[in-house]
Amino acid sequence: MPLYLNDDQMMLRDTARDFIADSAPVKHMRSLRDAGDPTGFSRDLWKSFAEMGFTGILIGEDQGGLGLGHVEAGVVLEEIGRNLSPSPFLTTAVAAVEALKGTAQAAKYFPDIVAGETVAALAIDEGPKFRDSIALKAERSGNGFRLTGRKQFVAHGHVADLIIVAARTGGSPDDADGVTLFAVDQRAAGLTAEAERLADSSLAARLAFDGVEVTADAVIGEVDAGRDPLDRLLRAGRTGAASEMLGVGGGAMDMTVDYLRQRRQFGVPIGSFQALQHRAAHLYSEMEVARAATLRAQQMLDSDSDRADEAVSVAKAQTGLATTLAVQEGVQMFGGIGMTDDFDIGFYMKRQRVLAEMFGDANFHADKLARSAGY
Repeated sequence: MPLYLNDDQMMLRDTARDFIADSAPVKHMRSLRDAGDPTGFSRDLWKSFAEMGFTGILIGEDQGGLGLGHVEAGVVLEEIGRNLSPSPFLTTAVAAVEALKGTAQAAKYFPDIVAGETVAALAIDEGPKFRDSIALKAERSGNGFRLTGRKQFVAHGHVADLIIVAARTGGSPDDADGVTLFAVDQRAAGLTAEAERLADSSLAARLAFDGVEVTADAVIGEVDAGRDPLDRLLRAGRTGAASEMLGVGGGAMDMTVDYLRQRRQFGVPIGSFQALQHRAAHLYSEMEVARAATLRAQQMLDSDSDRADEAVSVAKAQTGLATTLAVQEGVQMFGGIGMTDDFDIGFYMKRQRVLAEMFGDANFHADKLARSAGY
């Protein structure tokens, strides 16, 4: 497959770029932060995403969506990243939708996701870093289950309408089998959420499940067979996070190159200094490699390739490394002012750091690739 966008995808990119730049630029994120907004994003903006059709980008036309693929979702996510727009698009319209596809819950939740009425959160992580281990218990109780345990780093978990919870219904925490996904209402009795500000000023919650009762209808897929929808969720989430990071890294790189052209020292633009030109060229090359890796992963997801999992890990790791370089070079080339709150470049560094950790950082995916290759 060619590693570039076709005409329709480029039209979508132009539409998303104009809409997001106008509706949710960096100053939108600043205003939410400075106001101490307790939600972490704008519900009105989420409704605007729905009016544009973005919320149903991965949902089939027969269910009210656009019926597009991960390449198109990535196009939207890149513009979200470029503008640092606070949005539940990644968790809801991408990761949650993929987990719900082909299940009984799709008919229940898809219409409200398409309408911008539902926000989904993903309760997967249980430790300080992403790991495959799942210990939260789901024990049989009457005609349903009782959930007991804790989750953390749950973006939008304190305000989400739907929380997708990965729980242990059999085996030990590190077993591949014995995992079940549940669709849980955020208002369920016994569920408490403690919201915390992350490095980028976004909000994520620590969730405590104290004997939360759910019915059998809350099971996503089959009992003890939650790895399949969980893997779909993770592949979509990781590729989506890589796309958003591309936007963050690209936005930081563009801002830095503009600064190199404008900032003058010794009577000339600092961009004329050969050492800085070399660094800018190196950064551009690394970003293009990451862009190709991410597009390849999206295409393989859309074609349901049996090697998609490997491509997703390559994309997440490579994009994490390339965008780390982008934001660090940006702050450094801006000099001391790059560390002040008056300049946006520092916000790009903070957002990149959060996205890099989401669904596993570069080290996690490098290790995952090595293990799959037999090392």
